[in-house]
Amino acid sequence: MTSIRPLVVKITCGAEELERLNQGLTVATTALAAGAEVSLWLTGEAIWLAVPGRAEELDLPHGAPLADLRDALLVGATVTVCGQCAARRQIGPDDLLEPATIRGAAAYVEEILRADVQAIVY
Repeated sequence: MTSIRPLVVKITCGAEELERLNQGLTVATTALAAGAEVSLWLTGEAIWLAVPGRAEELDLPHGAPLADLRDALLVGATVTVCGQCAARRQIGPDDLLEPATIRGAAAYVEEILRADVQAIVY
């Protein structure tokens, strides 16, 4: 039996790079559907996805709705917002959709350095 490695997906872009943003979310939700443990890290402009109503404003032709992808990940994955990125945008824990959390670089490094983890960045 083949085991599925945990996957950490870091997305570094937002509305300015909708295709890359959609690809990262699509890969993360596909891995989740395949049974992988998924951790999604939102950095830079991607952190707006964790704020209510923001993903609903974005539309990529021929792409899955970003809000639907985000919501699937909020239910089945761990969703983390970069602490420095949130601070620069004056976003606090109460501004985020539950159960998204704000954590720093040390937590990201701890996750990706686990022996069995696959990490990718979009």
